[in-house]
Amino acid sequence: MKSDIEIAREVELKKVKQVAENIGIPRDEVENYGRYIAKIPEHLIDEEKVKKSNLILVTAITATKAGIGKTTVSIGLALGLNKIGKNAIVALREPSLGPCFGMKGGAAGGGYAQVLPMEKINLHFTGDFHAITSAHNMISALLDNYLYQNQSNGFGLKEILWKRVLDVNDRSLRNVVTGLGAKTDGIPRQSGFDITPASEIMAILCLAQDIDDLRRRIENILLGYTYDNKPFTVKDLGVAGAITVLLKDAIHPNLVQTTEGTAAFVHGGPFANIAHGCNSVLATKMAMTFGDYVITEAGFGADLGAEKFYNIKCRKSGLQPRLTVIVATAQGLKMHGGVSLDRIKEPNLEGLKEGLRNLDKHVHNLRSFGQTVVVAFNKFASDTDEEMELLRKHCEELGVGYAINNAFAEGGEGAVDLAKLVVDTIENKPSEPLRFTYEEEDSIEKKISKVATSIYGAKEITYSPLSRTKMKLIQEMGISHYPICIAKTQYSFSADPKKYGVADGFELHIKDIVINNGAEMIVAIAGDIMRMPGLPKEPQALHIDIVDGNIEGLS
Repeated sequence: MKSDIEIAREVELKKVKQVAENIGIPRDEVENYGRYIAKIPEHLIDEEKVKKSNLILVTAITATKAGIGKTTVSIGLALGLNKIGKNAIVALREPSLGPCFGMKGGAAGGGYAQVLPMEKINLHFTGDFHAITSAHNMISALLDNYLYQNQSNGFGLKEILWKRVLDVNDRSLRNVVTGLGAKTDGIPRQSGFDITPASEIMAILCLAQDIDDLRRRIENILLGYTYDNKPFTVKDLGVAGAITVLLKDAIHPNLVQTTEGTAAFVHGGPFANIAHGCNSVLATKMAMTFGDYVITEAGFGADLGAEKFYNIKCRKSGLQPRLTVIVATAQGLKMHGGVSLDRIKEPNLEGLKEGLRNLDKHVHNLRSFGQTVVVAFNKFASDTDEEMELLRKHCEELGVGYAINNAFAEGGEGAVDLAKLVVDTIENKPSEPLRFTYEEEDSIEKKISKVATSIYGAKEITYSPLSRTKMKLIQEMGISHYPICIAKTQYSFSADPKKYGVADGFELHIKDIVINNGAEMIVAIAGDIMRMPGLPKEPQALHIDIVDGNIEGLS
């Protein structure tokens, strides 16, 4: 089979204004970024149409290093729905340059189920990530300058919480010292870098309802504490307007197209293991304004992305998904069934059967939110008929719908069965109104406990002295009503990335808590999760090149 980039290059793209017109967006509302990419103003969102649209979440079993294929299935489902005559739009996150040049490669789908132009989407796209990076680091520079200029007045911060960000995997930047050199070079202090998808600005952009809400949230970003223990925010710095100016274009959703010419909104990109893992509320609502069926995804496994999609994004935006699709692969199930990674492509019915426990746990969790669930088996060339039949029978016993997705190899035609199942399920057994894992009035400790025990399967939750101090501070600040965002490994229900399958009865240790006062959520850091990833021994960058004017190696 041809490579992703070869397939992408062979597609005759429609002009983006034609893509917009096809779903009812007026041409004069389209702000072109070249011929095939555009930004669409958020004032076009119609809340009444949003309520009538069918929102479908695509999530997955616990991730493997290579992923499970949620993006490919999401795009494939949109293609399949359009194949059977439905008006379907897909709403996705933007790829990060860190994984693109690191371990994972691109994130624009794969095979014949991609969003295009994939080279631009995987690289600089419309500059949203750069705008977020610039806005975040502008706050850092303005904060350091404020401290430098006011030190003679006796002003200082006892604790500075705000770091810098960069959209590159760079372990050398996790811990740095700034301000070294002459006295005029600043005040020396220890700091560090997070990756841009972990920036609170990214979370704010993805949760903001409009430009005014964006500015309000930026004002509330907590930068540190004064020596008399008072919070110091961007509002105190007096620069919220300037930071909002840097984001005035980035807030508009991006319109592109699929390999079959249907509309796709790709906007925002928080990771689900260190942030809330969903595309922007604005892009989702924009898609729902113009699409009868809207497919969106939430990052990594359902214990991370889906939980945060419901408990954070839907809770705060009022979105109500009609259905959740959980993606499974034979290779992923075999890995969770104890089969060694070097043998998961080989037939192994016993390993697959054992790995079904991971799927079952996720389905149980999704149903706890009131969701109707269907399973999409993401087909690979190495999969056998026996393996697919085993999963079909298991889903039948479980009482969930099942369909094979082969959109990677066949495009929309390979997702027709899944599309028909989705439409039939929504028409006859749609999801109930969302039931959240915790109440807003619960304490932060109780919220963490409810997610850790009911979603992950933890038996005990322990807290570092630092995290307990932060919880007390949250209570004093009067923000205990914020939802929680647990940052943990994507490879296990537990905080141990090597505990595959279903990790029951374990201890979950919360080592730190980060107050995202602008994003209005509390990030609880479990285990050794890092907010600045490193590069693998053989990064994807080794395979990326430009040959005869064409980019090679992106996938």
